[in-house]
Amino acid sequence: MDFLNPRALRWKIAALAAAACCAVAAVIGFLVHDATRERGLSVGKDRTLTRLIAAEREFSRTGKAPADIDVRAGHELPEPLARNLADQPDTSGRYATWYDADPPNWYWMWGVVAVGGDAFLVVRDDMSTEVRSLQLLDRSIAKSVLAALLVVVPLAALATEPINRRLRHGARTARRIADGDLDARIGRAGRARDEITEMSAAVDDMATALQRKLENEQRFTADVAHELRTPLMGLVTAAGLLPETDEATALVRDRVRALNALVEDLLEISRLDAGGERARPDPVPLGELVADVVRRTGTDTRVTVRDAEVVETDPRRVERIVVNLVANAHRHGAAPVEVTVGGARIVVRDRGPGFPPDLLDRGPQRFRTGASERGRGHGLGLTIAQGQAGVIGARLSFANAPGGGAVATLDLGAGQPDEGRYGG
Repeated sequence: MDFLNPRALRWKIAALAAAACCAVAAVIGFLVHDATRERGLSVGKDRTLTRLIAAEREFSRTGKAPADIDVRAGHELPEPLARNLADQPDTSGRYATWYDADPPNWYWMWGVVAVGGDAFLVVRDDMSTEVRSLQLLDRSIAKSVLAALLVVVPLAALATEPINRRLRHGARTARRIADGDLDARIGRAGRARDEITEMSAAVDDMATALQRKLENEQRFTADVAHELRTPLMGLVTAAGLLPETDEATALVRDRVRALNALVEDLLEISRLDAGGERARPDPVPLGELVADVVRRTGTDTRVTVRDAEVVETDPRRVERIVVNLVANAHRHGAAPVEVTVGGARIVVRDRGPGFPPDLLDRGPQRFRTGASERGRGHGLGLTIAQGQAGVIGARLSFANAPGGGAVATLDLGAGQPDEGRYGG
């Protein structure tokens, strides 16, 4: 499920919002913690000095220190306290403090004042209350941050849903265009004028330009084929009137037949492009049909039939596909060429150099054979086979065998007839 995908955009945005919240909370928490700590130390220091001043006055009046005040000699003072006292400009009547902290249970504020000779009044004030208050504040900040994250993260994930919905719609539309639905468009939703709107408009413009280009190409192919057909019929008739014994006659007739086959292929592609082709399915014993078709090609092709099924398909279009695949294997591959029929699947394999990577990635393309090692040609045979497979709802796939050679597989059990749509 996309909602639970941790790599989805919504969770990345939610993580960014959570990181921003944590960063802000860390800065504010540090400032509050530091200010509260300084305030607690200031309060403790003032309290200690107040006690020292009162003790000093009583000592000067009575010569005795209060019961809770120590009178110590200089060598009895803690070293940090003695150092702080020594750092004073004038030790006579001057006060010094020292914060003695040894977590987790030792927090004292020391105070000292010289009262004459080697006598010092020493006060030690417990700072545990201030420390516990600071720790309680830190826990409160942490709890507040966690509570805020529990609210911010889901809200951020939900707030990105409109963006995710628009992106998913754009991805689905792009896939539809890639699958051949050139009329699909993302469109503009609402009044948003953001980067997604710009991307959607760019994709729609690209799809429109692509559709126009393909339509022009298809129209040109159809026009050329129709324009060539009439003079070609004249050529066929004229070639039939040439003397039978002339070597040039055989050459002319062979080239006229090749040109006629090319024009017929162009016309067939034009009909497929126009989407006017419709399958006429009938129950067909697949093994017998393929064996008969291969036999009539007159090629040295081995046919193997294993548990072939009786399938509901258009036999004329299956014949056209098989003829093109076998002819392609002999023209661009190498012997032996094998045709295997099993279930509702037909596999044609040769022992040549295999299909080029471009054909395996993008499928067959008209007027491109893909690689020089596969021979020369117009690249129409596989294109027509793919188009006819789409008409009858079959899946035609291309691969290279591990041991070498090209493998074309026609799976007649792949789906339903395609109501005439052809992606070319």
